[in-house]
Amino acid sequence: MTEIIFLVESDVEGGYIAQALGESIITQADDLESLKQEIKDAVHCHFIDETLRPKIIRLDIVQEAVGKQ
Repeated sequence: MTEIIFLVESDVEGGYIAQALGESIITQADDLESLKQEIKDAVHCHFIDETLRPKIIRLDIVQEAVGKQ
C-alpha cells in the first residue's frame, strides 16, 4: 500500500475525528495539528511491519454546508 486516506470530521463534543478508509483506524484530537500527529502514530501502530506501512497519508476534511440553497 502506497497511501492511506483519512476522512476527517468535526466531533460533536469538540475537536476532530479521523477514520481511515478501508482500514480499522480511528483517532481524535482537539485541533488539526494534534490530529495529524495522532494519525501518524495510529498508522505506525496499525502497520507494525514497516514494509506494509503506507508512505503517504492523505486527509479528506469534511465540513458542514452553510445554509440552504
